[in-house]
Amino acid sequence: MIRIEGANFIDEAGRTVMLRGVNLGGSSKMPYTPMQYSHVKEGFLDIHKKISFVGRPFPLAEADSHFKRLQHWGFNTLRLITTWEAIAPHAPDQYDDAYLEYLHALVRKAGEYGFWIFIDPHQDVWSRFSGGDGAPAWTFEAAGLDIDHFHETGAALVHNLHGDPFPRMAWTTNYGKLACATMFTLFFGGRTFAPSLKVGDQNIQDFLQEHFIAAMQQVAQRLQGLPQVIGYDTFNEPSAGWIGNSNLLQNDFPVKKGVILSPFEAMVAGSGHSLEVPLWDFGLLGAKKVGKTTLNPKGLKAWMSGKKCVWKQHGVWEDNAQGVPVLLNPTYFSTVNGQPVNFIQQYFLPFIERYAQAIRSIDPQAIIFLEPPVLQAPPQIDPKILPNVVNASHWYDAMTLFTKKYNPWLGYSFKDKKMLLGKAAILRSFIDQMNHHKQESATLLHQAPTLLGEVGIPMDMHEGKAYKTGNFKRQNLALDRTLQAIEANLLHFTLWNYTADNTNERGDQWNGEDLSIFSPDQQKNPADLNSGGRALEALLRPYPVATAGKPVLLEYNWKTKVFRFTFEHQPSARAYTEIYIPSYQYPYGIEVSLTDGSFQIEKVTQRLVYFHTSELTQHTITIRPK
Repeated sequence: MIRIEGANFIDEAGRTVMLRGVNLGGSSKMPYTPMQYSHVKEGFLDIHKKISFVGRPFPLAEADSHFKRLQHWGFNTLRLITTWEAIAPHAPDQYDDAYLEYLHALVRKAGEYGFWIFIDPHQDVWSRFSGGDGAPAWTFEAAGLDIDHFHETGAALVHNLHGDPFPRMAWTTNYGKLACATMFTLFFGGRTFAPSLKVGDQNIQDFLQEHFIAAMQQVAQRLQGLPQVIGYDTFNEPSAGWIGNSNLLQNDFPVKKGVILSPFEAMVAGSGHSLEVPLWDFGLLGAKKVGKTTLNPKGLKAWMSGKKCVWKQHGVWEDNAQGVPVLLNPTYFSTVNGQPVNFIQQYFLPFIERYAQAIRSIDPQAIIFLEPPVLQAPPQIDPKILPNVVNASHWYDAMTLFTKKYNPWLGYSFKDKKMLLGKAAILRSFIDQMNHHKQESATLLHQAPTLLGEVGIPMDMHEGKAYKTGNFKRQNLALDRTLQAIEANLLHFTLWNYTADNTNERGDQWNGEDLSIFSPDQQKNPADLNSGGRALEALLRPYPVATAGKPVLLEYNWKTKVFRFTFEHQPSARAYTEIYIPSYQYPYGIEVSLTDGSFQIEKVTQRLVYFHTSELTQHTITIRPK
């Protein structure tokens, strides 16, 4: 087991552990039976059919081959993806026992390969039926929403219904659309903003949170007692919905692509009004209007028959005598009882505390990997109420992710809201952006560790040219730039992602994304653990798995393959320092330079074991290829 001590993870020998892992896996967002990938339209809206996630991220029969590969690649941590829909696909209190048993068997098998695991209740834009993944269809029904008409009313942009080609990264715009924004507003703030919306005797907020937490407790109960399970993520990339929104006439989402509606327009269109709206595109110079379209020309409603828009019901807007929609309360979501709304402290934190308490009622030692909304800071916590937490924020190279192109000279910082020019400036900014997460951990989470829960690059950049040529140079350059920034900050991370059924044509099988570090389409020799890997030249790099002290400096040059690591030893560490040395990078062996002490090589486990002396305070290990 590992424990938290200040900003570090500590193993049973008192050593500082560095967590390096992957998200497993990208296609776990969608059912395995039937194979309902995001591009498959047939049967998508038939919510009464039996679905199963048994087999996500891969069938148990294939587990050894994948775990063996990930172990060979030096990873020691898995952020294991599950979803609310996978656990309770058909009804609030009906759990898929076969899936829970599968999950237990999978985690038990992963433990045989030495992985630490934390469970991620994944979601993107609430649900598959609102253009992402996560929540089951019955959550919409509880709120009175009709998934059959989301597409026509602009309530959601869904790949399964939109068809191909699907606009790049357009799924993210669903965070501002009616279905997703409404559900998150109700999930976190239903008691405040929709007090009359109830399911039975429960307010919708309590209904949703209670059943989400109960589903995750089912997972915790099945995995109880497995020492490789170190903790639980809170809720992947949560959204405030419209809580805190002070301008219902404008959509401030940073990425504008396709139909972009203000909250008021989204409410109006979802209630059966036709609207003429602009079409947007997003490029290197930002967002621009590129045309117009008529939304919801048939006058359909996103609400179930006999149900009224919940926001109309609560006085946010109405139709006047002439039938024209009128906004009545523009500050409805931003001001409560005359006071400004603080989503993070007033709505998000209470949920996190409730969730953590529920998980720890089953697993008292569980680490809580606290994940704030994207581009937001975590809450200010009370460590007496919420101890043993990790800042599990996400970070991506924004320019490369959204354009699917690697540009060594041009980048973007969401933190500073500015373009970055020049190689050195981009790397400095990446380091600074990641360091900002560390500072938030120190000031808001009381010196908690920082683990980037997601970080990665699109492998299909430049129209998938590498798949035709076999040359992943640009992917290597992009990935190395990110990993350099991580190493400069001595950060932990779980890379997005490893998808066992990735293909060159469909990527991770979800909304056109393709970030997997493995694909069967790159696999020429199944007997070779490296075959099928992508951008391995930059990905596979030495790192200190366990350090008998405090890491000070970590550097690796993927071109020269020179690795340098400095640490300060601590008497409390009762074992040697252990460094992963990928044989892929050093096929002819290594040359090792030490400031002091001795070492030995363990070829089978690809480890360098270093024994420091007490003569020096700091110790440096330098490794070069022979």
